[in-house]
Amino acid sequence: MSAPLQDAWSAARVAVLDPDGTRRAVDKYDAPALAANSGPVNFHVMAKPVGSICNIDCTYCFYLHKEHLPGGPGAARMSDETQETFIRQYMAGVTGPEVTFTWQGGEPMLRGLDFYRRAVALQKKYARPKQTVNNDLQTNGTLLDEEWCAFLKEHKFLVGLSIDGPREIHDQYRVDKGGQPTFHRVMHGLALLKKFGIRFNTLTCVNRHNARKPVDIYKFLRDEIGSTYMQFAPIVEYRAFKQRSVQAQNQAQPAPRECDPESRPGHPNSIVTDWSVDPEDWGYFLCRLFDRWVQRDVGKIYVNQFETLIAQHLGEPSQMCVYSENCGKAVAVEHDGSLYSCDHFVYPDYRIGHLADGNLRQTVLARDQVKFGYAKSEMLPQYCRQCSFLSDCWGECPKNRILRTATGEPGLNYLCRGLKTFYAHALPQIDRIVAGLRANKTKGARP
Repeated sequence: MSAPLQDAWSAARVAVLDPDGTRRAVDKYDAPALAANSGPVNFHVMAKPVGSICNIDCTYCFYLHKEHLPGGPGAARMSDETQETFIRQYMAGVTGPEVTFTWQGGEPMLRGLDFYRRAVALQKKYARPKQTVNNDLQTNGTLLDEEWCAFLKEHKFLVGLSIDGPREIHDQYRVDKGGQPTFHRVMHGLALLKKFGIRFNTLTCVNRHNARKPVDIYKFLRDEIGSTYMQFAPIVEYRAFKQRSVQAQNQAQPAPRECDPESRPGHPNSIVTDWSVDPEDWGYFLCRLFDRWVQRDVGKIYVNQFETLIAQHLGEPSQMCVYSENCGKAVAVEHDGSLYSCDHFVYPDYRIGHLADGNLRQTVLARDQVKFGYAKSEMLPQYCRQCSFLSDCWGECPKNRILRTATGEPGLNYLCRGLKTFYAHALPQIDRIVAGLRANKTKGARP
């Protein structure tokens, strides 16, 4: 616990009243809210200005179904009023020196360029002195044109471009509403990003189809796309993801054990969709990708899975929430102003509030949301707690904890066996890189 949190907790050791009037002692779940006025407050909001609406129809998308989710946000576009309320509350709530707006979907560009012009104007209106504002736009790239790119360049947007590899790999699952390939349209959008000199990174979804082709994908992204900042996300979707959250799924029926055939894609009774990456293939993908990266691209190409591991072994916080001990400070706001614990938990049981409640920061720091974040570490099975890679993984993302251990403990991450393979393979080299970085830092610090 940080010093401000510890001080706030100690100062408020008296009791607090719960909403129902119950008096109880202060605990760690109260600390972030109590410390909010004692130091900078930082959190992140992923905004969904068109909800799940998209102009393409990726087979593996985890978000398209939100339009039909019972009790979910439905499908619509964020109103101007909701947009202003969000920007005002977000910029007031983050009291640290920097606030980052991440615009996602669906396809966020469908909200139209005027929406983002207005967003920039509102950010200027509500910015505090010396407050830095960043904007990230995650897009499939098919709607980019010169007008959009001129705007993105002028206002220094960072663009995340979704692309899964060369044409034959990308077009396997990333198709339009008519089932037609999208690769050529993405490449046209990429050409415009380069023409205008817009900063971009790539997001590649690793699935059952492309997981055995890591070198082909890496070479394509590096040599043909020119990506110097690569993000790789494993596709893991339990079969009932369109109806209920993973926790509800785990309560509805017993999860298979890691050793059961139902724990892998392709089995008729598999717990995951057919396009989900096989855990062993995820390990293979990371190992081969790492070998290619470490040969010649350390310090030149940023790969999210590797850079965070280096940071963690340097004693710094994880750069990815999935590998942090706890989470909960990255929430999602839907088009209608409803707030959810995480964009992977946009289900009725994880709706934590609404912008109409009047205080976004208070919602993020509320006790229930803090408990959601702590549950990432608190709900780990003993199998994970005894693992030598615990501080590298921390159970990965809670949304992927859909298996039981060999002894029957619930809460095992679906990707566990692949991650173990990767860590055993990469950590000796990671530790050598870390030792070199420390030596260089020590040498540079000498008078």
